[in-house]
Amino acid sequence: MRAFALTLLISLVLGSGLPAKAENNATKIANKINKSPADIIVIAHRGCHNPIPSLKLAGTAPENSLETLERCVALGVDVMETDVRRTKDGYLVMIHDDSIDRTTNGQGKVSALTLDQIRQFRLRADEGGEKAPLTDAQVPTLEEMLLRGQGRIIFNLDVKDAIYAEVVATVIRLGVADRVLVKNVAGAGSPPLSGIEPYRQVPFVPILASADRAGSDLVAVARHQGQADRLPVAYEAPYMDFRYLPDLAAEAKRQGVRLWVNSLFDGFIAGLGSDEMATRDPDGVWGRMIGAGVSMIQTDYPDALIAYLRHRQVGAVKR
Repeated sequence: MRAFALTLLISLVLGSGLPAKAENNATKIANKINKSPADIIVIAHRGCHNPIPSLKLAGTAPENSLETLERCVALGVDVMETDVRRTKDGYLVMIHDDSIDRTTNGQGKVSALTLDQIRQFRLRADEGGEKAPLTDAQVPTLEEMLLRGQGRIIFNLDVKDAIYAEVVATVIRLGVADRVLVKNVAGAGSPPLSGIEPYRQVPFVPILASADRAGSDLVAVARHQGQADRLPVAYEAPYMDFRYLPDLAAEAKRQGVRLWVNSLFDGFIAGLGSDEMATRDPDGVWGRMIGAGVSMIQTDYPDALIAYLRHRQVGAVKR
């Protein structure tokens, strides 16, 4: 199976396309998210840009690129998180920052450049920066990303500009409205977002915002968001204290909604640990998250998280 995945990855990166009888993995993943609450959903932050030892891929790929998508599909990631912005001439493109400076060999604000101007430059490897080597890849459009991944993976679209209606319209036009997750920030004063336009047209994830760093009011925010006539798929937790995590997870469970937590950077749960710590002590970071009721984890190390989840599953069977 590993050899097949690697062969598939290489062929796709070279542009040969999917095999004729490729399975619709996106349907399986959507069913897993919606109907199997005990399963942990693996979310790759900006795609699978880090090395993937299990596929014998020692190099990196540019974040938010089509190559990171191919790597995620080959690895078996459930959800690829990717960022959307709008160019000067109205194209929706996959890039995190408001400028192209960090991730390409060009300079300038995305909103001040046309798509053709952005396409003159090449993406830098991994998370970019001046010292990161150049690749042959270009910044993809939202349409290119969605069509390449159609039927193969779920996308989490992190919309960086005030372009939600345009993003949702593109998703609907391409017929993949049930194969994406769209998210936006929801605080105590926000209406229940999953019940209003354009969010009600797609699977929606409120990013809960707390009035304090600890997150003492997050249960109340989630309870208010749960009053919509169309429930969200999940609640994404902000930076918060671990002491409030079990109660937030319990509220999400009461509503029949998943809880999403990030182990990115220094880790979003204070005192719990980061991705780097999780690769050394997965039980101490990812295991404690899962034990507290988290069922969606976003990471820059999806390969390590998938390996850990398989190890847990094997251990549970042996017991």
